[in-house]
Amino acid sequence: MDSPGYNCFVDKDKMDAAIQDLGPKELSCTELQELKQLARQGYWAQSHALRGKVYQRLIRDIPCRTVTPDASVYSDIVGKIVGKHSSSCLPLPEFVDNTQVPSYCLNARGEGAVRKILLCLANQFPDISFCPALPAVVALLLHYSIDEAECFEKACRILACNDPGRRLIDQSFLAFESSCMTFGDLVNKYCQAAHKLMVAVSEDVLQVYADWQRWLFGELPLCYFARVFDVFLVEGYKVLYRVALAILKFFHKVRAGQPLESDSVKQDIRTFVRDIAKTVSPEKLLEKAFAIRLFSRKEIQLLQMANEKALKQKGITVKQKSPGRCLWHSQERYRHCGHVCHAAGADHEVHHPSGHGWHHRHLRPGGGSPHRQLPE
Repeated sequence: MDSPGYNCFVDKDKMDAAIQDLGPKELSCTELQELKQLARQGYWAQSHALRGKVYQRLIRDIPCRTVTPDASVYSDIVGKIVGKHSSSCLPLPEFVDNTQVPSYCLNARGEGAVRKILLCLANQFPDISFCPALPAVVALLLHYSIDEAECFEKACRILACNDPGRRLIDQSFLAFESSCMTFGDLVNKYCQAAHKLMVAVSEDVLQVYADWQRWLFGELPLCYFARVFDVFLVEGYKVLYRVALAILKFFHKVRAGQPLESDSVKQDIRTFVRDIAKTVSPEKLLEKAFAIRLFSRKEIQLLQMANEKALKQKGITVKQKSPGRCLWHSQERYRHCGHVCHAAGADHEVHHPSGHGWHHRHLRPGGGSPHRQLPE
């Protein structure tokens, strides 16, 4: 039985010695629906080698702008950027917003490599102003790259995606903040019990929901994050919303009836996510995530655009230096979002705590049954 072929960046002693390379060795599937199914089922999750091949293929197929840095660019610039500094002492780019590099079972060489790659990405993508998810993405990709240059190239392709219908990683504070607000809207619709708890115990519920990406990109254990990333590369950004909603549902289930303090609820959720293996398996987490009958991708995009528009109208496009994060009164925001979502259709109404609702229609291609294909 083969042992996983970990590279020089991985601390093999920290990896689960019980997991052998048990899975299939090849992936011949080309149909998107079948690929979705396999990703959700974890078809390549038990094979380190196959996951590496699948990542290579999926990232290679991301449509990118014409001039996208590749591995050769990294080789040309890394020496000039890093200089003679020890990689372990390198500062992180400002756009990661003080996010630490998750260890993800990397050794000291691996953690230093992530810092080097992040600095080179900052050099090649000067337009990125806010991207706290990037350290986790690079740290995971390093597991499945033969060297730093290959990892850099993969990250570049994710950042340089130019498909207008395919959203991957937020790269500005405006995009990040609007996604936090959109997540709050989705919680209000799909996790009403958890939302009521958050409102009851939090002085500012937006502060709690603003943490949602951190749950995924940093707090989730490696094997969970890798499973989420498997599906993310196939299906895109909406998967992140699904998994974060599922996390909140499980948190509410476990903590309902237990005392929660307003000043610790953010930390309580982070701790729950770090220790999620005590509560739920990766399979159950994804199962819960895809059981949610979420808005369509198009309708979520409309909601995101409404939130971005409202942020711009308030003049909030860069991170504020003041500690307060309550952007504006929720009633005003929900009224604004209501107009946009009303335009998408009017079959049923979603009510917010403010008393203002928006009408929303589940659109089914051709009017067919929603069960004929996997939910988005």
